[in-house]
Amino acid sequence: MDVKLLKIEYPIKHVAVVKLSNPPVNAHSQHLLSETSLVFDWLSDKDEVRAVVLTGEGKCFCAGADIKERVGATKQLGDHWQNSRRAREAYHSILECQKPVICAINGPALGGGLALAASCDILLTAESGCLGLPEINVGLLGGGKHAQRLFSHSTLRRMMLTGYRVTGQKLYRLGIVEGCYNDGELMDAALELAAEVASKSPLATKLAKHSLNQIEHMTLRDGYRFEQSMTGKLSETNDSREAMQAFVEKRAPRFTGT
Repeated sequence: MDVKLLKIEYPIKHVAVVKLSNPPVNAHSQHLLSETSLVFDWLSDKDEVRAVVLTGEGKCFCAGADIKERVGATKQLGDHWQNSRRAREAYHSILECQKPVICAINGPALGGGLALAASCDILLTAESGCLGLPEINVGLLGGGKHAQRLFSHSTLRRMMLTGYRVTGQKLYRLGIVEGCYNDGELMDAALELAAEVASKSPLATKLAKHSLNQIEHMTLRDGYRFEQSMTGKLSETNDSREAMQAFVEKRAPRFTGT
């Protein structure tokens, strides 16, 4: 797969690390957005990968829209709709990825960078990490709906109306992220968590993520009914039977993904 602004590494078994690599601040240019959709769709079909870590290269996770690209471009008919579609599809390729995605926020994640992070399943941050919506300061809007998945009413509006950034430590205190680490320890923590996720049945994690995505906007009754249908589907697999047998025999399960 030919991509230039994302790097893919395989540091441990069944885990892929995707690094945004568009220096100096990993701004999500149109090219980077297109590559993001391509990479996460590709990882969805890669059987060897059972968990993904998304992070940024350098000292910034993602500073959001590439303002220099916008200022220097000659606007053509259809550009707004095409650019907006690329952004939506990039975020949803992470949300809909068949593998759980852990976000390691290694620095500022702003605007579209916040949307990338909010599209992940589990979030960790470095102390230097932060989430913010600076669009109000650069003549843009957006990111509020993704931030709404993470933040309370008042905090969200403060972010969107003032450009306020929520620091790594506060993200942890608010329960937005699962941990806040020294910058040098973030990736070790992310890989440890990814390894734990990857040790589970790949069929179970796929159905669990699908279920969580589907029930997010359902009623309690409809949501639980959907989960029950996924439980029934999972129980018909070899992995489900293996998990139960391993539990009874007090041994580690050997999952095959079938």
